[in-house]
Amino acid sequence: MPDSQRDAAPRTIRRQDYHPPEFLVDHVELYFDLDAAATTVRARLTLRRNSAAPQAPLRLDGDALTLLEIMLDGVPLPAERYSIGEDGALTITEVPDACLLETVVRIAPEANTELSGLYTSGGNFYTQCEAEGFRRITFFPDRPDVMSRYSVTITADRASCPVLLSNGNPDGSGHVGDSRHWVRWVDPHPKPSYLFALVAGDLIDVHQTYVTRSGRSVALNIWVRRGDEERCAHAMDSLTRAMRWDEEVFGLEYDLDVFNIAAVSDFNMGAMENKGLNVFNTKYVLASAATATDGDYQGIETVVAHEYFHNWTGNRVTCRDWFQLSLKEGLTVFRDQEFSADQGSRAVKRIRDVRGLRAAQFPEDAGPMAHPVRPDSYIEIDNFYTPTVYQKGAEVVRLLHTRIGSAAFRRGMDLYIARHDNQAVTIEDFVAAMQDASGIDLSRFARWYDQAGTPELAAEDSYDPATRRWTLTLRQQTPATPGQTEKQPLPIPVAMGLLDGQGRELPTRLAGENAAQAGTRLLLLQENEQEFVFEDVPSPPVPSLLRGFSAPVRLKGILRDRLRFLAVHDTDPFVRWESGQQYATALMLDLVAAHRRGESLAFDPALAEAIHNTLAGADADADPAFAAEALALPGETFVADQMQIADPEAVHLVREFLRREIGHRCGDALHATYAALAESGPYRIDGRSIGRRSLRNACLGYLAAAGEEGLRLASAQFDGATNMTDTLAALSLLANAEAPARDAALAAFHARWHGDDLVLDKWFSIQAMSRRADTIAQVRALYTHPDFDLRNPNRARSLIGAFASGNPVRFHDASGEGYRFLGDAVIALDPINGSMAARLISPLGLWRRQSPDRAALMRAELERILATPKLSKGTFEKASKGLA
Repeated sequence: MPDSQRDAAPRTIRRQDYHPPEFLVDHVELYFDLDAAATTVRARLTLRRNSAAPQAPLRLDGDALTLLEIMLDGVPLPAERYSIGEDGALTITEVPDACLLETVVRIAPEANTELSGLYTSGGNFYTQCEAEGFRRITFFPDRPDVMSRYSVTITADRASCPVLLSNGNPDGSGHVGDSRHWVRWVDPHPKPSYLFALVAGDLIDVHQTYVTRSGRSVALNIWVRRGDEERCAHAMDSLTRAMRWDEEVFGLEYDLDVFNIAAVSDFNMGAMENKGLNVFNTKYVLASAATATDGDYQGIETVVAHEYFHNWTGNRVTCRDWFQLSLKEGLTVFRDQEFSADQGSRAVKRIRDVRGLRAAQFPEDAGPMAHPVRPDSYIEIDNFYTPTVYQKGAEVVRLLHTRIGSAAFRRGMDLYIARHDNQAVTIEDFVAAMQDASGIDLSRFARWYDQAGTPELAAEDSYDPATRRWTLTLRQQTPATPGQTEKQPLPIPVAMGLLDGQGRELPTRLAGENAAQAGTRLLLLQENEQEFVFEDVPSPPVPSLLRGFSAPVRLKGILRDRLRFLAVHDTDPFVRWESGQQYATALMLDLVAAHRRGESLAFDPALAEAIHNTLAGADADADPAFAAEALALPGETFVADQMQIADPEAVHLVREFLRREIGHRCGDALHATYAALAESGPYRIDGRSIGRRSLRNACLGYLAAAGEEGLRLASAQFDGATNMTDTLAALSLLANAEAPARDAALAAFHARWHGDDLVLDKWFSIQAMSRRADTIAQVRALYTHPDFDLRNPNRARSLIGAFASGNPVRFHDASGEGYRFLGDAVIALDPINGSMAARLISPLGLWRRQSPDRAALMRAELERILATPKLSKGTFEKASKGLA
């Protein structure tokens, strides 16, 4: 680290240093006079000293605020009584134990490119306050354990801002002179400052009335730019289904008269659960058959449900401090996963969730940014909105659900909310509610929250025909992670079953049990090694382990003949899919090794047999989405993640070889399935229709890999597609090809959709993820394209993020040009939006898994970024930890 950066290193926040707030704020009155260049905010804070905290001056967080007035109990405060520090915080001395503080500040929303606090987008006003954006609006103790009731009055130009929204319920409106008007909102529920929201501008709403199970009417509104209102139907439908599901499954009913969603294209995140006024990225609201893929529709359903579910798990009960972030996020991800599983194929949903976990979180657990679900420290809290906190956090909640059962988990949720409604609490409070509701000791499960790394689970077994006993030995080991070299054994629920030689499920009886148990049973591995002895087993069984992916671990050492058997016969759909993936992964790793030895690649006929079986099997008709998952080869990043030192070029070469061979050897079956699944009738987004399109396009992918005939099919599908799913599937295949149709298709797509930001994002991403040799040059050219805007987070992700995270073979080009492109982009973006820059830097931190030459080039880019003057806290933290 350069000396200048070391001297300027920002302060590290540590969990062990938590202390209660010195002052509490019972009530907040806010008065906004909106102006894009100079908005004034008057705040009236009803303060009282916290008896649980030591005596100290009043300190209020602030950032980029110009203080215009300050009064304490109605009296202007003299300059010697307050000061504003270098960090922007306001400190006031000699404050009484109870008082009223009034401040007036000026802020500049249109200059706020960080998109944190109050900013403008398309002439409208929006806020984003999680995690620490409220301090960019007014002086306040900006921490989640200060919960207050808010009254908000907004004044703005009536013509440009006819819509004025904030949290809670509307409580009055009126005119100010000839051109301005005001609206007041009152939120009856106490909330932390990060849940504050304001939206104002020229918007139009799609509305509906929802009647809760107790008979209350709730006005639902989705606010969008004029012209977008025709694309909100799916978001509204997702919202009403989520509201009903939460009532039926968890007994949780909405608690305000109004629920508003506002969509904005300039947004750092997917969406934000502000109480009663959710602010969404347009990506997760707007959809039509012409503009959105099946994946987009499913993403909208998931995110709408997630943010709504936060109303109770995050808003009514919130986190005490940001180290407890997974208390709300992991729990709510688990809830949205369960909701989506109930809307379609539970098996396919579980497979996709696990695939996402392995693609994003497992590498994080194995890299320099590895951290527990509950981190011990941070420099910039935005850097811990990570797959570990969200996805692994959800898996830990699922572990508890698996361990105590669904009925006890529901009782635990009831108890958790009853105990802690309108409180800011800790992970221990959640686990305690589950333990008390179930009567099961869950103390060891706390290790999952506080220990980083992905456990590795190894299984060995033996059979004694004389005693008819089968013994299963399970061992666990968690690799060292930064700051945690010693690991304790974790409680690992292992859902399992036994199959006989014909694939029939065997009843199982552990030694000491009186009766056998049919179907899946649960073993609990709590030590580094344990033996489980099963009695009265008639013949050597085939074990089916980790059914439903019952724990977020890496399962090692399953023999290939067993993987092939389980992929065909297992009654658990997850293990059936997983066994096929593990078999293909092992095969691909063998081929990579052969290629590196200079040997020619040999195709395993068992792979073609598996493809034929999938296409001819019952799943292709009964659950085509599952068949599509079974058909897919493991991704290049996943395969490389199984290697000590990754070889992106070899992995890519092997995967393309297998895709090409499958396309040739299974061509007739693939073509027949592709033809049989041709779309007829209007576009539908039910699970079966989505599954049929997924399977059809998977077949097309193999056919296109086989050569010109498949590419002609892709070109014909692109020309004739009636929905964005099929259009984009075909365009993605053409974008990878060396064919004249490629450039024509890309040009036609741009000409058709250049006026639609969300669709144009897809155009950028498809080219960024192209496997063609000229992709880096194409990405550089797209970076200077007139339609590329580095200031828009969606557009930055669509090009920079898609290339660095979604195109391993070209990002890891041996020249280092891919790394240089990412370094250049991060340095350019950091002064505009440091939060986005920090999110994009992550792929450079994974240099330890690359060859020495590549690792040196990646480190050089991290060092170059770290040497950049005035680097944001978030980018500094990610770059410095990446080099550590």
